[in-house]
This record gives sequence, C-alpha cells and structure tokens, in this order.
Amino acid sequence: LQAASLAGWDAEELPHAHAACAALLSYAEHTQGRALTHVRALVVERAGTLIELPASTRRNLELVQTLRGEDAPTLLSLLDTSLTGMGSRRLKSWLLAPARERAEASARLSAIGALREGGLWQKLRAHLKGSSDVERITARLALGQVRPRELVALRQTLQKTELLALVQQAPEPLLMQIAADLAPPAEALDLLQAALLPEPAALIRDGGVIAPGLDQELDELRAISDNCDAFLLELEARERARTGIANLRVQFNKVHGFYIEVTQGQAAKVPDDYRRRQTLKNAERFITPELKAFEDKALSAQERALAREKWLYEHLLNQLQPHVPQLTRLGRAIAALDALAALAERSLTLNWCAPEFTAHPCIEIRAGRHPVVQARLQETSGQPFIANDTLLGPKTRMQVITGPNMGGKSTYMRQVALIVLLASIGSYVPAQSCRLGPIDAIHTRIGAADDLANAQSTFMLEMTEAAQILHGATAQSLVLMDEIGRGTSTFDGLALASGIAAHLHDKVQAFTLFATHYFELTEFPATHHAAVNVHVAAAETAGSGGHDIVFLHELQPGPASRSYGIQVARLAGVPAAVVHHARHALAQLEQGASAAQVQVDLFAPPPPAAEPAPSPLDAALAALDPDQLSPREALDALYRLKKLARAG
Repeated sequence: LQAASLAGWDAEELPHAHAACAALLSYAEHTQGRALTHVRALVVERAGTLIELPASTRRNLELVQTLRGEDAPTLLSLLDTSLTGMGSRRLKSWLLAPARERAEASARLSAIGALREGGLWQKLRAHLKGSSDVERITARLALGQVRPRELVALRQTLQKTELLALVQQAPEPLLMQIAADLAPPAEALDLLQAALLPEPAALIRDGGVIAPGLDQELDELRAISDNCDAFLLELEARERARTGIANLRVQFNKVHGFYIEVTQGQAAKVPDDYRRRQTLKNAERFITPELKAFEDKALSAQERALAREKWLYEHLLNQLQPHVPQLTRLGRAIAALDALAALAERSLTLNWCAPEFTAHPCIEIRAGRHPVVQARLQETSGQPFIANDTLLGPKTRMQVITGPNMGGKSTYMRQVALIVLLASIGSYVPAQSCRLGPIDAIHTRIGAADDLANAQSTFMLEMTEAAQILHGATAQSLVLMDEIGRGTSTFDGLALASGIAAHLHDKVQAFTLFATHYFELTEFPATHHAAVNVHVAAAETAGSGGHDIVFLHELQPGPASRSYGIQVARLAGVPAAVVHHARHALAQLEQGASAAQVQVDLFAPPPPAAEPAPSPLDAALAALDPDQLSPREALDALYRLKKLARAG
C-alpha cells in the first residue's frame, strides 16, 4: 500500500486482520508472478457496521440459492435484471452484506426514486446494454493479462458518453457521486483508439492486433508481407515467359517456404539456376536465388512484425497502468448504476413501495407479500397472493403463530424477513407500506434436516441453531422460529419451545415470529405482555371423499382452533383406508383413551360424544372407492362384503 501506517484506513488496531490480508496478498502475488500494483486501498468492514445474516438465514430465506442448491427461484434471481456482470455482482453483495446504518439505504432509495422519474431508468438501461465488464477487464489489465478483444470491449464502453450525460440530468446526491466517476479517462481512451484494430485477433501471438499508423517500423514490415502475393504473381509470369513452361506455378507453404512447382513432364525444361527443393510423384519443386532472397526477407519480416507487435502491445499495457485507479472507479460506478436501475425497474414492474425508516423500534408492514412466491404464482397459476399485515413494536415484540400445515406460516415469516432485508439494502419492498426501525440481525430457525456430514441429527441441529440465536440475538434483531421442539418427544419439545419463547420475550426482547404446533403455547401471551396470538386461517368444506380443507393464507388474530392434519394427509394422497382409520383413532385420542401412548391432536376442538367402534363391514364399506374399481375388482369386493355381513 506504500504507507508507513494503516491509521489512514482505520485499521491500525487490527493485528489479526493485518496478518490475514498480508497472507492473502502474498499468495496472490505468488500465483500471479508479479506485484499487485493496483491494490492501493483497504476497506474495513467491522462487525457492527453490517446487519448480521448467518449462514442459516441466507439458506432458509433462499437469498441467492434455493434449498436444493439451484440458482432460481431466489430473491436474487427475482431482483437481478442487471445488464452487466458488474451490476449482478453488486446487487448480490448488497443482499449478502446490508449496512446497519440507514444512511446508505436511504441514499439508494433516493437514487431509485430519481431514476423512476420520467423513465430515466429505461434510458440508462438502453445505454448500459452491451457494456463490458470494466471491473474484471481492469483487474486483468493491472496484472498484465488482458487480451486484445477485452481492451476493444473496454474502449467501446468508454465511448458511451451518453451514459454520463443522462446521469447528470438527475440532481440527486448519490447519482451525482456516480456521475463523478463515470467520466472516462480521456488519455486512456485516446490510447485505445489509436493502438488497436476494430476487430483484433484473440491473442497477441497471432498478430493482427495493432492498428496501422501507430508505428512506422511495424507498417513497413507489414507492407513487405502484404506485397508478397503481388511479387509471387509477377515472378510466376516472368518465369513462365523465360522457361516456356505454361503450367509453372510459384507457391508457399509453412513447411517448405517459397518454391516453383513444375510437372514431371516439363522438368527437363527448367534453367540451370533452378535448385531442386522437393520431388513429388507428379511434380518437382525448385527455388531460384531471387526467390530465396525474397523468402528470407518475407519470413524475416513476418517474424519481426509479430515481435514488434507484441512489444507495442506490452508498451500499450504499461501506458494504461496509470489509468487503472480511474478505470476501477468507473467500473464500480457502472456497477452501482446498473444495480440501481435494476431495482428501479423491479419496483415499477412488481408494484413495490418505498419503505420509511425511523429510529423508533418497530416493524410495521401493511399488505406485505412474499416477493418470490408471488412471482411464481403469477407465472404458474395466475392466482393472486394473499397479502398480510405485520405490526411489531415495543408493545408487541412477539407473534405466536398457529395454524394448519401448508397454511402459509413459513411463507408469512419468510416474507417479513425478506421485506426487512430489501428495505435494509435500499430497495423498494413488496407491500402497501413499510415502516422500519433499527435492525442489527436477522436470525432464522426454519425447517428440519439431518447434517450427516457433521454427525448431527435433526433435533441436534435444531437445538444448535436455536442456541446460536439465543446467544446472538439482541433487542434490535428479527428472529424467526418455526416449529421449534418438534424433533423430540411431546413434553420435551413443548418445554423447550416454552423456555425458548420466554427467553426471547423476557431477556432478548427481539422482534420474534414464533410458529408452533403446540396448542399449549397459545396460553403464552396471557402471561407475557409483549406477545400476541395470530393464526393462518383455513376453512373446511364437504367433499366427495369427506371433508376438504381450503387454505385461506390469511393471518388473523387469536389462536388456531384446529390443525387439519388428517385433511392435509388426505390432500397428500394418503390411502382412504388409512385416513378413515386415523379419523376413528383421533376420536378415541380426543376422549383421552390413549393419551399415555400417543400424542393428542393439540389443535382439536372439544371432544364429541363417544362413537361406537365401526364394525368390520362398516370399515370395509368406508374404505371402498367404487370409482377406482374395475368390473372384476367390484365383483370381488361385493363377495368380500357379503362374507363380512354373514360373519357379523
């Protein structure tokens, strides 16, 4: 860094960071075989400056990768309509490292608002299209590894002066900062325009890279090579006239160089100054002193031209080195502009709103929507997404969420986290309105899966993540807890879920969305003043095969009354006989007959009057689905029913 101290970068008191950076630079210099002259600054990212997003949060929210490891559908795949690789990388970095201070997000929101005015974002994107990856080209230039066609692509991007003129039309602070770095280095552009052909060869070793007029020596050497064909034609005409051999030809190949070819029948006519170079089946090849002298001159000119061109190219790279810092700033400016224009496009296309920041601790979302799920619904079924409100503040810091499986609890929780994250990076959000207080972390405990590689069971992994949240969350954190405690026995799980909820409410006091299947936890808000019960609504309708469930996906106040587990099993395709047996087992469990052996349905309504156990005939009739039987199967079933009737 060519500095006596790191105090200028606020990094003097970070000895471990010094060692890590030094090792990284040393390794990079070793692998590149040269000094990293373009590394001239440090950026210190302290833990307290960024919103904490643990690996589990990034995974569970599917920010850049789905749970299956795919690139889409994710939040990034929805947001990223960038037109350059730089813009895509910048958008990804914003998502994975949102700033805790609101100044950065507010500046981006202001810039996006300015781009939305008068369709400025559309005009910018029209000029951004086709821009080269200035950041990567500049890095390769600094290392002396840039290829000719990359420099031509850089030249074409530097020639886009309309981009700077458009940005200067918006008197907005962040856009003005970007505009200050968009001005291309004039000297670098002049060098590139003068030095390179419009369509150079892919590699400098192939030649055909340096433009004519840049170097007189190179032009002279090329002239010798370019005049080669004319000389050969002229020599061929003279030799035919001198020898009287009408089919005499003067040619060249890379193995034998220049030669005069005569057929075997005419070989006796060749003059004495012809020296045999090669004998073929039907021809003889000769060379003359004149042709040999020209060959030496031409081949030498080609080799010298390639060497001269390589030297000129390396000289060009050296001349461009002083402009690397300005080109680096230019690349960053284009990346930021591309990312902001993409967010502006998304905000208008998806009908998102601008969030409002406040110093007051709160998460207030009106008509919030899950951005990725909503987009998928529109693409596949065209169904509308059911929007929900979220109101958290000093008086309500925890929501205890109940409701049926597949009802939308996890989707609702994720949508709140994604809206908070989008607002924190300075993006518009999928809601009618959003008001957000300070946030320092987003913690999630969602889903269950064994970590076999690390010898952790589902429950062990669940408790490990819960412990990390309990130790790391603060009063400014957003915590998502989904079905905690389900990986162990009923009473253990309930006790742990209750203890974790109490710690989050009483000690941590984080904004918490706590989804649970334990009906006993709906009593939690009665003894904890900052917690409330909410549930995702569902309705039951009569169907051909029993009662059908309709998921309303609407968040309503109060606890859920039922779990609808059997209805969900039926929707999942569980055989009718199993569903029928489960209904009767449920009736017995709700009466407490088997409470000691099997966990009861914690969302069940008050037990109905006792029903007599079904007879074998009744059970067989209930399990029978006539629509699924062939004529032969129907006849067999009829005989079985008759046999059961006689036995009864």
